Amino acid sequence: MEINGLTRTCGLLGNPVEHTLSPAIHNTLAELTGINLTYLPFLVEKEKLGDAVQGARALHILGLNVTVPHKEKILPFLTAVDELAEKIGAVNTLVSTEDGYKGYNTDMPGLYRAMASDGISVEGEKILLLGAGGVARAVAVMLCDKAGQITILNRTVERAAAIAEEVNAYAGRRVATALALEQYTSLPDKDYLTIQATNVGMYPDTEKVLISDMDFYEKIRVGYDLIYNPGETRFMRQVKAAGGEAYNGLKMLLYQGIIAFELWNDCKITEEQAAVVYRKLLNGL
Repeated sequence: MEINGLTRTCGLLGNPVEHTLSPAIHNTLAELTGINLTYLPFLVEKEKLGDAVQGARALHILGLNVTVPHKEKILPFLTAVDELAEKIGAVNTLVSTEDGYKGYNTDMPGLYRAMASDGISVEGEKILLLGAGGVARAVAVMLCDKAGQITILNRTVERAAAIAEEVNAYAGRRVATALALEQYTSLPDKDYLTIQATNVGMYPDTEKVLISDMDFYEKIRVGYDLIYNPGETRFMRQVKAAGGEAYNGLKMLLYQGIIAFELWNDCKITEEQAAVVYRKLLNGL
């Protein structure tokens, strides 16, 4: 697409940004929709984050994505925050408004749409959530109104319990409980939807896994690993070996980007267009 005086700019604030796949998502979407937009990665040190937001505003940058380590630290520099992002306590998308940038979290709606595209419903499901970091907390917050139950498994059970307590307060019911990793043997069922929300197994440490015992994987009907590099983690392999379905986090990356693009441009991306971008991401990996 030709860049001219009418081209709008969007981009990514993060550190590092060298290996991001976001430009492939947004520049491809711009081509597919005919929207005159270009997307660039911007390396921003944490002490310069406020300056970066102010500078982006002065340059009339239409919208921004935010990645590590800025998702929580960017909140004070925004004029408004979407309700879900406020609950999660992290923002990954900025949308320009008359007063400044409004913050959204499209990571979690992106995960929801990714699962829906794979034919996976979370309504009333028994969910196992591996990990108790920021990503796991965000997943639990997003799912607390939809899931039948959420069991958070973590090495440090106190961290999992704190998230469960917070999620139950949001939900207004006792939907979440916490267990230490080794307590998985007490789980009563064998048809859990399990979300792996840690970085264990991410490249280059691809043979690591939180729980190695195959008895655990016998309890999983569907496993979702939020890691997308490698394309098949050891967690995924063990889910499949036990007879379950397994998915990686690449579609979550895709749909969080699509939702951001839709917010910036007030448009709707079709599933056919999403499929084109997904194939491009697969080729890029």
